Amino acid sequence: MNALRVGLHLHPNFHHRHRRHPPNSIKRVFSPYIRFYDQRHLSSSFSGKREIANANAASFISIDNDGDKEGGDFEEYLAEDSEVYQKTLGLVERSMFAAVSGLAFLLSNSLAIEKYFACFFALPIVLSTMKWGIASGRKTMVGTTVLLFILSGPVKAITFLLLHGLLGFSMGAFWRLKTNWTMSIFFCSLVRAVGALANVVIASYFIGENILALITVNVHALVVNVLSSFGMVAVPSMNTIYFLFGFLLLLNCASFVFLLHILYAMFFARLGKKAELRLPKWLEAAI
Repeated sequence: MNALRVGLHLHPNFHHRHRRHPPNSIKRVFSPYIRFYDQRHLSSSFSGKREIANANAASFISIDNDGDKEGGDFEEYLAEDSEVYQKTLGLVERSMFAAVSGLAFLLSNSLAIEKYFACFFALPIVLSTMKWGIASGRKTMVGTTVLLFILSGPVKAITFLLLHGLLGFSMGAFWRLKTNWTMSIFFCSLVRAVGALANVVIASYFIGENILALITVNVHALVVNVLSSFGMVAVPSMNTIYFLFGFLLLLNCASFVFLLHILYAMFFARLGKKAELRLPKWLEAAI
């Protein structure tokens, strides 16, 4: 072992051959290549960062522009004169009119006070027609009928439609078209009379009794009593009874419609919409 150690020490080139190059020597040898690689790497990294920054800035600008555009479109939608706002407002008001009319009719029937508030059941439909058009009044009438059909069944829904819904729609349509009151009252009276007859027929079907026949029999007895009170012994024919029944029904409906015209005209005048109505001269001077 000692000889081996001596032998190793005797070879001075042993450590020189197996000694590694220090890091400084490596840097000296490869310094040109390292500098070239660092310059390329730095330039590529700076250019990449610059491209990423430009892309981010462009995307931020595009997002900002899209946000401004969406904000402008949203503001246009919210403008009072925009089409979307007007359609949404009309839909909301039609729903409110239908709900008010349906609930008023339902509560009046439940509390047995329909005779006192019957003149107001057609008012929401007339208001909807006058403000948003004839199609809007038709939608309000249908919405009220559907609401009553869901809440109280088909009988009350059909009753409202025949006695108040069609009357309110026809009155609102004639007022929207600015028709004179003579024609409006005449046709609205016909609509009310036809609706009343249809309501009697439908009620007769549900009850199982011929209510129309009972009405004509009572009218016949009334006419005979009136003639006998005047000392006249006569028995009128059924055609005369039918004619008299129709005349009395039209007279009743015409008086009701005439009172509705006056009441609703006063209501619209209080709302400041007198210029939208075509009123008779005597009523316009009175209001």
